[in-house]
Amino acid sequence: MLQRCSWSLESDPLMCSYHDTEWGVPLHDDRRLFEFLVLESAQAGLSWRTILNKREGYRRAFAGFDPATVARFGSRKVESLLADASIVRNRKKIEATIVNARAFLKIQDRHGSFDEWIWSFVDGKPLQNHWRSLDQLPASTPLSTRLAKELKRVGFAFLGPTTVYAHMQATGMVNDHIVSCYRHSELGG
Repeated sequence: MLQRCSWSLESDPLMCSYHDTEWGVPLHDDRRLFEFLVLESAQAGLSWRTILNKREGYRRAFAGFDPATVARFGSRKVESLLADASIVRNRKKIEATIVNARAFLKIQDRHGSFDEWIWSFVDGKPLQNHWRSLDQLPASTPLSTRLAKELKRVGFAFLGPTTVYAHMQATGMVNDHIVSCYRHSELGG
């Protein structure tokens, strides 16, 4: 039997599949990077399992995570999203998603792609950690703190150092699978 990071909840097929196929895999597609920004900011204060269970609702509610479409959402759309039980109905998180879509587009305009910009913080390649237990994983790092400050400076909202570090983990900017997990070595550890 394969050994996994214990958070993957092998008894939960959705969490296990996410761990095995997505978490920590280097991601370079702008729309998918925007998706993870949306989902990670929605997760703040909640469990990742809750967000995974609502992922399809988010996909539908936020135009397939198309930042150009989301950037055009207005107050009427915000009110309809607040009534949508398939997502987390939190006004600040919904409004932050729209603000973030606008900031995301500005980054794309300035740097060619969001991918090029965000990956420049790790010199274009994943940071390889070698944690032996989940207790060693940090909630944030000096790099996630610096990146969160830069995101805020360029107009993003609801993305603090902990949320940014979770985004870095999810999108493979950092390999935080524990060393005994089979995915650690598969992802370059």
